[in-house]
Amino acid sequence: MVELKNEKDLQGLRASGKILSRLLQILKKEVKSGIELKYLDEMAQKFLKEVGATSAFLGYKPEANSKPFPATICTSVNEQVVHGLPSDYILKPGDILKIDAGINYQNYITDAALTIGIPPISKTAKKLIKTTALALEKAISQCWPEKRLGDIGWAIESTIGKTNFKIIKSLTGHGVGFELHEEPVVYNYGRPATGLKLKQGMVLAIEPMLSVGSPDIKECFDGSFATKDKSLTSHFEKTVAITSQGPEVLTKF
Repeated sequence: MVELKNEKDLQGLRASGKILSRLLQILKKEVKSGIELKYLDEMAQKFLKEVGATSAFLGYKPEANSKPFPATICTSVNEQVVHGLPSDYILKPGDILKIDAGINYQNYITDAALTIGIPPISKTAKKLIKTTALALEKAISQCWPEKRLGDIGWAIESTIGKTNFKIIKSLTGHGVGFELHEEPVVYNYGRPATGLKLKQGMVLAIEPMLSVGSPDIKECFDGSFATKDKSLTSHFEKTVAITSQGPEVLTKF
């Protein structure tokens, strides 16, 4: 069942989203060649403690994973799509890093992700990142009451259709707010005017995930998901509220 959020809930989610946005902005500035992934996780942990928030990821076990997540944020590199564990891996030129973070602030949860290239990156990688970010913005533009989930999926699919990139269809967006993963499932593909009708008070984590090569993925030893053919991937995500005035992006970065 989809749980609608009232104005009080939206106020709480706005506060949560501001903290998460700030966290991603801080981490983005730190990303460069020579940085260890664990360092980014330590920074995130310190920041959240300072502002009185907690990680929504730490200790969380999604249905798709075999074990709980042991870190504050997800750091997924190159062929890794999501759920990458912040390790002692040191970023190097040409890497594609996805940072995914979810926070709980006063029992309101928001979720967001972005992809960063470590210069210099290839033209293909640049286009992949740009296309994924554009697909997310096109999807957000569909978040009006009376529109449908299929409109969101179609906005993503039609954007990607102009490229040779592939949608990783086995990974999806979701409802969010009171829990990290709520109903409904938000697919990154679909047909216009089909699927669940969007209503005022819905809050969605929309997150297109693309691959340069195969859309097929596998679970790795650390619990992350990566493309089977080891092709580069990109991931962007924002938490969006459906309001009478249209989409309200709660995580801005």
